[in-house]
Amino acid sequence: MTTVGLIGSGNIGGTVARLAVDAGYDVVLSNSRGPETLTDLVDELGKRASAGTAQDAAQVGDLVVVSVPLKAYRAVPVEPLAGKVVLDTNNYYPQRDGNFPELDADEITSSELLQQHLPTSRVVKVFNNIFFKHLAALARPTGAADRSALAIAGDDAAAKAEVTAFLDRIGYDAVDAGSLADSWRYQPDTPAYGTLYSADPTDWEHPAQGDADKLRTLLAAATR
Repeated sequence: MTTVGLIGSGNIGGTVARLAVDAGYDVVLSNSRGPETLTDLVDELGKRASAGTAQDAAQVGDLVVVSVPLKAYRAVPVEPLAGKVVLDTNNYYPQRDGNFPELDADEITSSELLQQHLPTSRVVKVFNNIFFKHLAALARPTGAADRSALAIAGDDAAAKAEVTAFLDRIGYDAVDAGSLADSWRYQPDTPAYGTLYSADPTDWEHPAQGDADKLRTLLAAATR
């Protein structure tokens, strides 16, 4: 049975953990404040969940979700993630992260920065363009008519296949958006960011199906 490690267990990380547990995965949660601060979430998730350090989550996870602010990406442990599939959920928000000149100049994507930090890992960008409440609410069984899709991007085809299988199991279709260099197409301020999964673009409290066709159209409409 695959174990999912989570480096960062906030809104997105915690939601992915819930979906993974519901799908039969074991999860190891971590955050920057220490495992003792995750007791309530572990208790809520049940016997398939445990808490540890980021090092623990990286070491134990077969798939590892990195869901930390971009400004903290250099703190992600490198060695225990060697050879592993790393799911990058992050976005660049200058007001939170400070300015990264190379990102401001569109010379590189935030996921490429993480890939450079983890040179022997296989990074796949996913979960960054959906509000965590929508992520929790829109999961559907394989083949459901009202299933939603999530964009993925990466430089390793086998890693993208593993992430596609993981998404399928937790309730989502996958749309391949290309390489990590292409992942800007569903970063903040693009058509595929956020409102695709909202019934009302001005009120994100109400989710709506965002299917694969809609997602492909919005990815194609992105401009820089």
